[in-house]
Amino acid sequence: MKYMNPNELFKCLSDESRLKSVLLIFQFKEACVCELVESLGLDQPKISRHLASLRKCNILLDERRGKWVYYRLHPDLPLWAKQVIEQTASGASDYYADAARKFKQCQINGNDCC
Repeated sequence: MKYMNPNELFKCLSDESRLKSVLLIFQFKEACVCELVESLGLDQPKISRHLASLRKCNILLDERRGKWVYYRLHPDLPLWAKQVIEQTASGASDYYADAARKFKQCQINGNDCC
């Protein structure tokens, strides 16, 4: 993995949809595109573009399982970057609480979101 500096991390997370996606993925360990569509209330192409951007920034790693693609934090993300994400998730949970509630409901409902 190429060295990531703080400017690159914050630039990649400067969009609200990308930031909330990363926070949800951090909290729930992984996410499918359809879960993020439901949670953030955005259409699939927009979510997919944001996820592609986060992959390009080396913040996320994707894995195809059948017809679905799941995303998780990149395992080689620098420790300081993981700490920034963790601190943001724990310290600003109100910021994405509605999206987290919808995400959890999506998981409870099983494949209803996908």
